[in-house]
Amino acid sequence: MLDFIRIACAVPAVRVGDVTKNVEDICTRIAGADAAGTDLVVFPEMALTGYTCADLFFQESLLSSCRQGLAAITACSARYPAVTAVVGLPAMVRGQMYNCGAVISGGRVHGLVPKTYLPNYNEFYERRWFSSSEDLTQTHIDSCFLGLSDNYPVPIGRDLLFRLGDGTIMGVEICEDLWTPIPPSTFMTINGAEVIVNLSASNETVGKRDYRRRLVQHQSSICSCVYAYASSGCTESTQDLVFSGHSIIAEDGALLKENEDYIAADYLMVADADLGRIRAVRRKNKSVKDATSFYGKLEPMRLVDCGCAPLRSDGRLYELEKLPFVPAAKADRMERCAAIFRIQAAGLAQRLRSIGNPTAVIGVSGGLDSTLALLVAVEAMRILGRPASDVYGVTLPCFGTSDRTYQNSWELMKTLGINAKEISIKDAVTLHFKDIGHDPGNFNTTYENAQARERTQILMDYSSVVGGIVIGTGDLSELALGWCTYNGDQMSMYGVNASIPKTLIRWMIDAISETPQFAASRAVLKDILDTPISPELLPPDEKGQIAQYTEDLVGPYSLHDFFLYYMMRYDFTPTKIYTLACRTFEGDFDAATIKKWMKAFYRRFFTQQFKRSCMPDGVKVGNISLSPRGDWRMPSDASGRIWLDEIESL
Repeated sequence: MLDFIRIACAVPAVRVGDVTKNVEDICTRIAGADAAGTDLVVFPEMALTGYTCADLFFQESLLSSCRQGLAAITACSARYPAVTAVVGLPAMVRGQMYNCGAVISGGRVHGLVPKTYLPNYNEFYERRWFSSSEDLTQTHIDSCFLGLSDNYPVPIGRDLLFRLGDGTIMGVEICEDLWTPIPPSTFMTINGAEVIVNLSASNETVGKRDYRRRLVQHQSSICSCVYAYASSGCTESTQDLVFSGHSIIAEDGALLKENEDYIAADYLMVADADLGRIRAVRRKNKSVKDATSFYGKLEPMRLVDCGCAPLRSDGRLYELEKLPFVPAAKADRMERCAAIFRIQAAGLAQRLRSIGNPTAVIGVSGGLDSTLALLVAVEAMRILGRPASDVYGVTLPCFGTSDRTYQNSWELMKTLGINAKEISIKDAVTLHFKDIGHDPGNFNTTYENAQARERTQILMDYSSVVGGIVIGTGDLSELALGWCTYNGDQMSMYGVNASIPKTLIRWMIDAISETPQFAASRAVLKDILDTPISPELLPPDEKGQIAQYTEDLVGPYSLHDFFLYYMMRYDFTPTKIYTLACRTFEGDFDAATIKKWMKAFYRRFFTQQFKRSCMPDGVKVGNISLSPRGDWRMPSDASGRIWLDEIESL
């Protein structure tokens, strides 16, 4: 149900030509992989012999030892039936030798995948010893020719895919295959492979490690797959080359794990990969389906069932961030925030330009959302070569406005140099209560919504006075929860924060405050960041402090953004999201609290779609948007019952 697979890259301390010793090391690593709960372990190219045997590959003694070694490894695998091993070795087929990866589990060799592209340039001479998979004239080889006691046909060819536990499909390619214009793994993934393993012997030269990493990440990205790469270690022959034992595990472009030592051998590197992410990306990305339709028939594949036990990984080795929208490293975070700010400002600038360069009108509350929208508007005017005074900020105090947010609103507008105006809505809302027969002492939804709608009405009408458009301030988290008043703060002419979650908005303002351009506003921006999140629709307490805290009402935004990310980005089930949240937020929230707010999230998400169905235009900046014209189409009366029932069962 959690859809994780645990993969190990095993790089033994190979002794070149000593098959007996190498087999012992391989069996030891298989045992270690089993003890680590691994589902799949991949060894380097020619792990049985060493890649650098050169003309020793012609020696019958070496080849005979390989057959005996394969039999020993196959027998070993029977003792660890939950582990599938992919081991590199030379194999003779009809008088030709092939550089192969053998897929082994449960005491059986399930198939041999020969290398297709044989490097024969610079320091490489593989065609001296090996033939390409293109030269194969048969699809199977009798197991007895591989040195196995049982007699059964073993599939051989580059057209093999392997079904592992839980239906996971794996493909195998070898070293140089990846470094070509059209790697075999491209056709493997088109035909359904979710995991690709690469048995490699890549010598180390200056700059090659970085290039190799980028290559693996790139292939995992364009193929939407998990890619595990294991390369020969430093105990290979150093007669002319040094091998570094570089191992990489990537997932859809993201680096999951990489060995730390620049020159290494004799280690087992283990990581969990999330097949659920891969499957979600492929479901949504119709270009993957189109590629299958266009090119799948060019290289049809045979599927070999390995008869494996269910995958064991529960994902505990999979690293997750509490704030999935926010990069953890400061440098990455600053870069991300700067890029988003430029996108926001560019979108608003183009909108203003395209409708005749009106002014921009923003309701300034002293909170996070309106602050970011105001900064974006000022930057958009700068892009257009217009003064900041073409931005009109309006503060609209009412019953719940605290002195802190009121003062911050004015200080921010003053330091930014925009046109600033105050319009108190107390009298207007009080009259409205009288008109509709509402008791002002009843602090219910009517009490709150009337203030939000009055503010929006004034902003809309004031924008006509100054020849402007109203810039929306609502963020992605609020849209997901429906935490906005219909035809109130839900409405504007253009929403600049529409695809930015609350947890990221905090960091956006923090990053912007560090720029020289907004140095004059730095102090007030820092105080705004320290102000509790509140709609300020209820009267302050007796000390004049904010009495209404948003996260007390709808729940912690850190949890809601976590739920939103994994529900929208990868379509995970509530069970999986709950499991991941309990692990990630251990020590912050107990399981009961997480379940409580998850239930609130799903209930609100389904019941509040009508607010999103008519949301105004707004620029998309990341992977997730709730725009009804873009990423999210959902009927407003859809039922959330099956999701809520699943949460109840947790």
